[in-house]
Amino acid sequence: MTARSGDRAPMVSSYDEGSQTGRRHVTRRRRALVAATTAAVLAGGLLVTPTAQANPATASTTSPSDAGGIRPGTKTPRLLWGSCGATLEQFRCATAEVPTDYDAPRGATTTIALIKLPASGPGRRLGTLFTNPGGPGGSGVEFVTQAEALYTPAVRARYDVLGFDPRGVARSDPATCFPTAEQEAAAPLMQTAYPLTRPEGRKYIADAVSFGRQCTSTSPSRFRHASTANVARDLELLRRAVGDAKLTYAGYSYGTLLGATYAKLFPGRVGRFVLDGTVDPLAWSGTGSGAAAGRVPFGIRSRQGVGASETFTEFGRLCRSAGPAGCSLAALGDPVAVVERTFDRLAVRPVTVATPAGPLVIDQQAAVAITFSALYDPAAWSYLSDLLAALSAPSPDKGRVLGALARTNTVYGEQARGERQPGARRGDDYTSVGGNLASLCVDTKASGRLGAYPAIADAYDRVAPYFGRYRLWTGAVCERWSVQDSDAFTGPWQQTTHAKVLVIGTRFDPATPYRQTRPYAALFPRADVLTVNGYGHTALLKSSCADRAITRYLLTGATAGRSATCRQDTPPFRDGAALRSGSEGVSPRLLGL
Repeated sequence: MTARSGDRAPMVSSYDEGSQTGRRHVTRRRRALVAATTAAVLAGGLLVTPTAQANPATASTTSPSDAGGIRPGTKTPRLLWGSCGATLEQFRCATAEVPTDYDAPRGATTTIALIKLPASGPGRRLGTLFTNPGGPGGSGVEFVTQAEALYTPAVRARYDVLGFDPRGVARSDPATCFPTAEQEAAAPLMQTAYPLTRPEGRKYIADAVSFGRQCTSTSPSRFRHASTANVARDLELLRRAVGDAKLTYAGYSYGTLLGATYAKLFPGRVGRFVLDGTVDPLAWSGTGSGAAAGRVPFGIRSRQGVGASETFTEFGRLCRSAGPAGCSLAALGDPVAVVERTFDRLAVRPVTVATPAGPLVIDQQAAVAITFSALYDPAAWSYLSDLLAALSAPSPDKGRVLGALARTNTVYGEQARGERQPGARRGDDYTSVGGNLASLCVDTKASGRLGAYPAIADAYDRVAPYFGRYRLWTGAVCERWSVQDSDAFTGPWQQTTHAKVLVIGTRFDPATPYRQTRPYAALFPRADVLTVNGYGHTALLKSSCADRAITRYLLTGATAGRSATCRQDTPPFRDGAALRSGSEGVSPRLLGL
């Protein structure tokens, strides 16, 4: 048997285990919501800004001429597809063994978990549609369990839809930061979404450094080989394993960075690529010139603070237009002004709600983080307005707050659960924040200014109130990260593939601002841009027009032109019944939260 990576537990063969995803609840005693919002801070949901081309002096030595860093003789994994369990009868599951270190292809291996929904027919099968839901750290296995909602019947008829958990994530040898999920949830860094005052900032910095050290000491080899470039190399081996001549791929948010990385490493293997909610690779890696390089923290390079601020302004405008009948928050006055006063009050007088799991504290940080995540999905905006209206009352009705939170919160209830595989020497394998940090911290350039974060937060708060301060801290753990991946690819990013790709951007996207869409597309010699005039993170489940455009492209390679537009089906607050039914299909946490 091939040598196996030491930081690893045995894989499970089925994903049933009593639920669709084999989940197990993780107990949260106090501040459950804050722990979840902190996970969201570290997860990112990540983003970027237009910048100049990469500086060759700082570029990776990895070259497309080197077969993307895959050495001759590297074995193609053998995929033995089997049952996924009783609740996923129509799906097939498998695992793949890939080199942990592509410089030592016959050495230790990493296990990659896969799931596919086989093509249903009729019609000739076109191949496999590989997917990535973003993050980094999003579970592709979970994502594809929702494939019937995500892709049209015509796409599912002609393609096997395949998802995989990238290395270091969920079921694929997760990069964990503590021996157990319970210990991770109890870590000081997990008790605060982000700091407000400068003394709190100094403590947060110390906690972030300590947390990073804990991660890299618990799973050093898993973090050391977790770069996006290695995920792209895994993807190439998986393409070979299914026998497709070209890679057909749909990537969302961080998944667009993975797509850009694959295209740089394997330009001749790029087939039909759908790239939705684009990340600017120059800003992500921090190796460009101007604002993306130098000493600008990752959380500012991402422009998530600005993107969220712009989207929240639209939330307020549309709420005001809908009036109290369509948006409960409008009954209290100007929605943006009301919420800002409420955020300020929660900073000094948090609301504590009793739950069966213990006290749940909603302070400013938790409220801002909840709002940020709810902006991902316009179907949640009516619920968000109810929650913010409840919190804005002079003496909030705690029952009303809890009920509104439950309706709004399609994300946090799931983040308070942990996936767990059989135990290992290190402790449990569970879905860890480490899965989010694994690629980010080995891919991105640190600013070297961690000590200045509290002052930078004050300045950025004036540019993007509340959300700028929140998102600045996204990369704090990575600032003094001690483990690097020598195989990471950091540019240059100008593409050489001859394939035509489809790039999609939503006008008001809080996580991947629309202003990044065309600069991303400009990296490709042949890229057509589809603009969705709407709101939320990515176009998934929001526009039947976009669904038709994606279907046409995947089936025929044709697009509507270099600059096509689509509308969102149902604007926020327009039809509460339609929004509520639409929000039940796929949780926004599947988009890499």
